Amino acid sequence: MQNLELRRRIDRILSAQLQGVLATQQHTQPYTSLMAFAHTPDLRYLIFATYRDTQKHANLLLNSAVSFLIDDRSNDPADYQHAVAISACGRAQTIPPDELANCLAIYLTKHPTLHEFAMSPDCALLRVAVNCYRVVSQFQSTDLLSIGNP
Repeated sequence: MQNLELRRRIDRILSAQLQGVLATQQHTQPYTSLMAFAHTPDLRYLIFATYRDTQKHANLLLNSAVSFLIDDRSNDPADYQHAVAISACGRAQTIPPDELANCLAIYLTKHPTLHEFAMSPDCALLRVAVNCYRVVSQFQSTDLLSIGNP
């Protein structure tokens, strides 16, 4: 699949889906969390919010390497052939102060009902600097889009 076509496919699915699964590392095993997310138009970042007093946030402080799974399944047997799953691999990071307002606007535009949550002093707005997207479709066909974040 061509790079531009793959970017459009990823953007379309990320725009349509409200939630994904964030995988962090808890000591010696993975830890997963269902998360509301948004993405930047250039696909470089996934933005999410979490309370600071959570296991996922503690995990991120110890190890910033993450994977974020977003898919378009409908819980139908046809999903085996038609659903698309995207794994975004990268590093979670604090959003720099000069980019915080823009990231918050992107997040709240997609999730206006989460305004109170996102604005809570106990909540951290974070982003994943995406290194690559792995797109799996038709049960086993895989495409890779490298983003280039360090």
